Amino acid sequence: MRHFIAASSFALLTVVPFTAAKAIDCASSVLNHDEKRLLGGTENLCKTYGGKVILVVNTASRCGYTPQFEGIEKLYKSYKAAGLVVLGFPSDQFRQEESSDESIAKFCSTNYGVTFPMYTKTRVDGDDANPFYKVLKAETKHAPDWNFNKYLIGRDGKVLAHYSSRVTPEDPKLLDAIKAELAKPAPVAAAAKVDDLARR
Repeated sequence: MRHFIAASSFALLTVVPFTAAKAIDCASSVLNHDEKRLLGGTENLCKTYGGKVILVVNTASRCGYTPQFEGIEKLYKSYKAAGLVVLGFPSDQFRQEESSDESIAKFCSTNYGVTFPMYTKTRVDGDDANPFYKVLKAETKHAPDWNFNKYLIGRDGKVLAHYSSRVTPEDPKLLDAIKAELAKPAPVAAAAKVDDLARR
């Protein structure tokens, strides 16, 4: 019996550190922003999506790049189970967006079957930009210069890269970066580790 307990304890001590990365500190994370969903409800990005690989996209309904919605939705569905989430931020900053959140939601659903999280229409650059976008700009030194710019955020909550509108969802350099991040272990909250040990 003693040998069994000792072996079990050793297994716990050796397995836990290798199954999870360090937990994200939301207080200091670039994701620590409360955002309003397109059709209501507010969520904190870090508390909701921390630990996932995140692709942030500023969208528009009447842009030459609007067909990218199809590829972005396909990308989301293909890698959602692996830990990818796409966050869409509609913007009329370049004067190519619908007039209301309701019409944006209808357009995205009807024309492209969008299921990834979408947020209320916002500004993505300038003094009155969404605070989340101000942080993305500060981290990458790039603000969106048109619709469908993209930012990639890793599992650790750090901003990895900015991609221009011309980088499509199918672009190998974007896909390779996403796959590399998805291959990393997802952070787990310290409380979850304790609960897991208690169950064992």
